Amino acid sequence: MKYEVVIPAAGQGKRMGAGRNKLFIEVDNKPIIVHTLLVFEQDPLCQGILLAINPDDRSELTGLLKAYQIKKVTALVDGGRERQQSVHNALKQAQASIVMVHDGARPFIQQPTILELAQQAHKMGGAVAAVPVKDTIKKIRDGFVEETIERASLWLIQTPQAFRLSIIMKAYEEAQKAGFEGTDDASLVEHIGEKVQVVEADYDNIKLTTKEDLIFAEAILAKRRKYGQ
Repeated sequence: MKYEVVIPAAGQGKRMGAGRNKLFIEVDNKPIIVHTLLVFEQDPLCQGILLAINPDDRSELTGLLKAYQIKKVTALVDGGRERQQSVHNALKQAQASIVMVHDGARPFIQQPTILELAQQAHKMGGAVAAVPVKDTIKKIRDGFVEETIERASLWLIQTPQAFRLSIIMKAYEEAQKAGFEGTDDASLVEHIGEKVQVVEADYDNIKLTTKEDLIFAEAILAKRRKYGQ
């Protein structure tokens, strides 16, 4: 099941404290965004990558694509002020019947998960990568525990999130009309009454958000080298 992927890469990553786009930070001597792009570059089912970017980063990104021979990027689309607008701008250029949206700062997604997402999106209309919550979750009010939430039904949602193009475009257009801001792409699809299938991914599929996450990233890469993953 062939697909295109939208990767929003226009954010500044303030929580990383890098003073620049965090996707240019190197992990294992390679920029984070390059790690992410290579996953899709090497997937035969991926027929195109749409990058939503900060215009100020265009030159540097173009140089990275050339240096690492990344050829599947079909468009560098100017992003908006918020992620939702950036993704919408890129989706307007999508042509495949299945499109995924994936965080540029999640470089450890694995291809079996991508394949399952594509298949479920084709079948169900929408699917998200996720993992079950490990910890006990409590609802807190005014500094005190109000409720312990049953965790068997709680999942941590990741990306990629995959959809039929017709569904995700309708979701974004309706959100724009209504002024609705979702917390992720699936929430926009849920907002128009469509169901979204959950695909279990793995705990390595972290989003690199803070400096501490860079330590975890190095550990994941070391583990994969050791075990040939």
